[in-house]
Amino acid sequence: MKTLAPGTVIFHRHRGYGVIVHVNLLTGWISARFGSEQRTLDLNLSTDDVQHADGEAILFRRAPPDRMPHARLMAMVAALHEAGYQKLYLYSWPKPSGLHWRWHLFTGQRQWMQRPWREGWYGSGADYNVNPVMGWGDSPGASTDELVTALAKFDPQGLAQALGRDDDHTAWFKDVCSHLLPGYMYSLDMEKATADGLKDVPPVPVIGVRAGLPPYAGPPIGWPPGWAGLWTRAHAMPASPIVLAPGVDLTPEK
Repeated sequence: MKTLAPGTVIFHRHRGYGVIVHVNLLTGWISARFGSEQRTLDLNLSTDDVQHADGEAILFRRAPPDRMPHARLMAMVAALHEAGYQKLYLYSWPKPSGLHWRWHLFTGQRQWMQRPWREGWYGSGADYNVNPVMGWGDSPGASTDELVTALAKFDPQGLAQALGRDDDHTAWFKDVCSHLLPGYMYSLDMEKATADGLKDVPPVPVIGVRAGLPPYAGPPIGWPPGWAGLWTRAHAMPASPIVLAPGVDLTPEK
């Protein structure tokens, strides 16, 4: 595949030869200038039959891109589990706005709330929207095998800590992937207890990774191994009231 960037010479069947001045590979739109025209023309790479200068077609997928990387990460983790790296875990949770979800890969002991952090092993959908890479030297649209190879080169010491068996979690993760991939992801976001407490443990929230997907209609997803104790600690005791010292004002500044 040839490089597509500002300065690339292209051919359009109605306008002739032109030069790209702006490209957005997340949406598939480019801006180009043709001949001596000063104005730029916006073209869609999926529908406007744009070609390279030598006549090679520029093909762009029509399906909308993933707005979150979690499904690709799940496929990569599942592949590493099959290769014996079963002590590799993927934690995902929503940002306060609820518009994007964060992700965090960690290894070693399965501690969902006290996870070791390593550079390049975490990110968010908000960052992925403008730069669709994970952050460990991978390329946009990299396959599962390419993601694994890039991660192994980026942090071999960190990945080595994932070697070992965790049969319970591996079985849970494989089952989750069989139901959710390729269009959905899980969110380990605990429901907040009300004044009456939390009577039943709800299913794991499921989120679509692309716009336009229908709501998830598959079987409910259970929580991962090791989560039962977290529910007990988080919801067994009522929250303590916050007592402010005299003169303390928490009203937000305008």
